[in-house]
Amino acid sequence: MAIKIKIPSFFRNRNSGSKDAAAKSRSNATGWRRYDREMRIAIAAFIVLCLCFFSVFTFYYVKYQKIVDKRMSGQIFAPSAKIYARPAELDVGDKASPIEIEASLRHAGYADDGKGSDIGRFEASKNSIEIHPGPQSYHSSDSATIYFANGKISRIAAGNGGDLSAYELEPQLITALFQGEDRSKRQIVKFNDIPKMLVDAVLAIEDRRFFQHNGVNYYRLAEAGIADVVHRRRGQGGSTLTMQLSRGFFLTPEKTVKRKLTEMMIAIELEQRFSKQQIFELYANEVPMGQRGSFGISGFGEAARTYFNKDIKTLTLPESALLAGVIQRPSYLSPYRHPERALDRRNLVLDSMVETGAITRDQADKAKATPLKLAPPNVEASDAPYFVDMVKDFLTAKYSENEINDNQYRIYTTVDPDLQKAAADAVEMGIKGVDEQVLKLRTRKVKVGTGKNAKTETQVKPGPEAQVALVAIDPHTGEVLALVGGRNYGMSQLNHAIAKRPTGSIFKPFVYAAAMNTAVTGDPAQAVTPASLVDDAPTTFMYGDQIYEPRNYKAEYHGQVTARYALAMSLNNATVKLAEQVGYDNVANLARSAGIVSVKATPAMALGAYDATPIDMAGAYTVFANSGTRISPLMVKSVRTAKGDVVDNFQPENRPVLDPRVAAVMTDMMQGVINFGTAYDVRAKGFKAPAAGKTGTSHDAWFAGYSSNLLCIVWVGYDDYSDIKLSGAVAAAPVWAEFMKRAQKLPQYSDMKGFSQPSGVVQVELDKVTNELATPSCPETYTASFVAGTEPKQTCDQALGDRRGFFSKIFGGNGQQTVLPPSTNGPVNNMPPAQTTSATQQQQAEQDKKKKGFFGRVAGFFKGDGKDQQPDQTNQTNPPNTNTNPR
Repeated sequence: MAIKIKIPSFFRNRNSGSKDAAAKSRSNATGWRRYDREMRIAIAAFIVLCLCFFSVFTFYYVKYQKIVDKRMSGQIFAPSAKIYARPAELDVGDKASPIEIEASLRHAGYADDGKGSDIGRFEASKNSIEIHPGPQSYHSSDSATIYFANGKISRIAAGNGGDLSAYELEPQLITALFQGEDRSKRQIVKFNDIPKMLVDAVLAIEDRRFFQHNGVNYYRLAEAGIADVVHRRRGQGGSTLTMQLSRGFFLTPEKTVKRKLTEMMIAIELEQRFSKQQIFELYANEVPMGQRGSFGISGFGEAARTYFNKDIKTLTLPESALLAGVIQRPSYLSPYRHPERALDRRNLVLDSMVETGAITRDQADKAKATPLKLAPPNVEASDAPYFVDMVKDFLTAKYSENEINDNQYRIYTTVDPDLQKAAADAVEMGIKGVDEQVLKLRTRKVKVGTGKNAKTETQVKPGPEAQVALVAIDPHTGEVLALVGGRNYGMSQLNHAIAKRPTGSIFKPFVYAAAMNTAVTGDPAQAVTPASLVDDAPTTFMYGDQIYEPRNYKAEYHGQVTARYALAMSLNNATVKLAEQVGYDNVANLARSAGIVSVKATPAMALGAYDATPIDMAGAYTVFANSGTRISPLMVKSVRTAKGDVVDNFQPENRPVLDPRVAAVMTDMMQGVINFGTAYDVRAKGFKAPAAGKTGTSHDAWFAGYSSNLLCIVWVGYDDYSDIKLSGAVAAAPVWAEFMKRAQKLPQYSDMKGFSQPSGVVQVELDKVTNELATPSCPETYTASFVAGTEPKQTCDQALGDRRGFFSKIFGGNGQQTVLPPSTNGPVNNMPPAQTTSATQQQQAEQDKKKKGFFGRVAGFFKGDGKDQQPDQTNQTNPPNTNTNPR
């Protein structure tokens, strides 16, 4: 029998709860096991990821460590030689002040802190400045004290107490010599050389936490990332100075995430290897600071010289702020091209410096009120880039480029910074005038359309841009003082100062010099002199089986003229005839001795048909300007080591070419070119100092001229050798005149004296009509120089008496009148000299032509009917070029 027992609910629930607890316990155990397994998997995954991350990080860290090691080992920045200008000379009586000389000494590297520098030291007071050259100075260790009074140098005392008449200052740095194809310039500076205000300015605008972070500013980087997301563009950088440095040294400027990560990694590597000061120094020498001409500017040292022509140590607060502001976008913020932008950016930097506590608000406001004071923007004026290129070519012909730069040679040159600026400014002004003339030649009005639709349009014919070269040398030492090789070095580095071009009529003086040389090499009675007559008439010249038929300007021929007049007016036919008379070989030999090596003994040689460079012609013209002795142009005076030890010194080559008496006669004849000849416009432009020269026109325009202390050659033409269709008087002479006027304003060239004459040269006063010695009865006269013994001996009275015959006396004839030059005493009231043929004589000639019958013809014969009279000179100083023959 089955017995049913009812268990109380309490016991039932308790039993059930026990089972549930067990089940729950088993469930919890299972959950913990699952959680433990997941945690183990997660930890393992994390470890694997960490290992992967660190493996990748280590790989790239080692990779970039090797790159950094390689880049940072040895010489970080390529060393470069430095090129210096000629030393400035101080003379007693010069206008100067202690402040000016102090600035020059600082710029050259002298210090006034008592310790001095390796270059030298100085001590300045109110009325004197004491100069002590150092062991690395260009000069010897001789010191001097300069005294001032009333704004002038009153005395120069040598270190031993004696008086000096002059003293040379330390040469100024022109530029660093670029290496290979790397057309960038950098002046290396140390951290201690950088002014604190420049450091503060850079940090305020670029990286305020530079001295706190480890190379990466994560907060700023996050800000930049958010800005990129919000604006949906990659415009924000967030780079620290260290990251900018790593980008500049190792990476491209592209903005990508990969590059940014690489940048951060290299920055961390740099921070671990270098101190903050070392990193800032590297940055200060590497940061791009814009463009100057065709060169990139790298670093604050070069930027200080480029923008302010200052040593970095002497920068002011507004100048430091400007440099710091330019860092962001050097081209966009260029103070030369965009001064307003640069000024706004500079002021923003000043405000940032106030925020960081680097300066006070009062200092910032005062700096903001300072206008931009920049160095001249003309790169030709300050850097002399064409000259520097020539110096580099000269040096690399003697030394290897690595030797020059690795040893950091100091190259002391002949260029004068003041005169170089004068040359660059004269070229800049003169080429504008050439462009205007070219535009007129290319502009024409044409009729377009037909019928009622016809209209007149102004069209400008396309063509090349005119180029220019200017070479200025000391005619007695050969030193190249200034050189401009083109109108814009940034656009074209082709140096026209060393480009071979047909010389045109600036060659003609060598023809006349060969002729005047007969006064000392042959019979004086048969010698050609300035007063000798030459026939200027259409002539066919034979040379071998060749025919040469030169033409005069406007096909005007003047008949019998003096050699002096033929040179002054650049008469072609008379010049070739004279070359034929003295012998083509004699002319060619003289020209070759003077340095024009391409000439050949042909009739065309007389008119400058053969090539020479402007610097060749500068050397050749020293024959006339330096008493017959040729001086080869010199650009480099000394090459020295970084410690100042001499590697090489250089001297110009001297070679006697002409007798000094002949050189003096030629100088006198070429003064006529400027005073009343084809270059008379030089006087009209305002240059009044004694000078001699010659215009030249072929396909190009030339002017060669010199004073007692300066010789200058100017060339203007096209690169494609097409005809510029402008005469030397119109295109080149104005540039020369502008340069000489600017040079004369400089103290070192202001004393342009009259030309001295050696013994054996006489000046005589001649009658314009007869070219014989003048007397009171011959009032129209001129003065000319002759080699003693070759001057005219007959008086004008005697000559006129000999020329008068029976019929001329009956008919009142005055004898044949020869075309003669006016006086060399210079034009009066800025007008060309008076003509020798009066209006009455011209009317009489016209009446003579109308006479009929035997006696009329006889009278006309004795009165010179049919002979050439002197042409009107009024409009012949600057004639347009209508033919291809030189004048």
